[in-house]
Amino acid sequence: MLNLPNVLTLIRLVLIPVFIILFYLPSDRSNFYAALVFIVAAFTDLLDGYLARKLKLTTKFGAFLDPVADKIIVCTALVLIVEHYSLYRDILYPHLGKFITIPAMIIIAREITVSALREWMAELGKRANVAVSWIGKWKTTIQLVAIAGLIWRHNELMIYSSVIALGIATILTIWSMIMYLKAGWLYMKE
Repeated sequence: MLNLPNVLTLIRLVLIPVFIILFYLPSDRSNFYAALVFIVAAFTDLLDGYLARKLKLTTKFGAFLDPVADKIIVCTALVLIVEHYSLYRDILYPHLGKFITIPAMIIIAREITVSALREWMAELGKRANVAVSWIGKWKTTIQLVAIAGLIWRHNELMIYSSVIALGIATILTIWSMIMYLKAGWLYMKE
């Protein structure tokens, strides 16, 4: 049960409270360190899946825990940045928080919907019909980059670029959710 990919997944879970503490620390550098911890956690996600497949170390424990850890870190980060940017007052655009809150709601709703769909399809023995697609991989990559930038918030250019990236990730989020629902729709009609 405990192999290198699963240990990496557990490390990602342990990094969540560290990330939260760093996010809230009232220090000039804490947002950089919070972003760094988030990036390390995102990297462990890429690495654990690669190692599990490459070294043939896939386990049922890892298959369960990996997506749970992913969703917890992303949803935690989204909630924290929504809170931060709801209080953020930008001179150029005072309602910037709405461009973060709405995508965050869509992303979290998609995660819940697709997780429920995968569970339901697994009960039908059709789990392979809702496997991760290339759109989902691009969505995840762009989403993680956007979230890291919104956590770090080094300067206005980084913030605005990250908001645009979050918008692109949201479009891919909707697109991938529609693809998943289309795959499951055949079985829902029965």
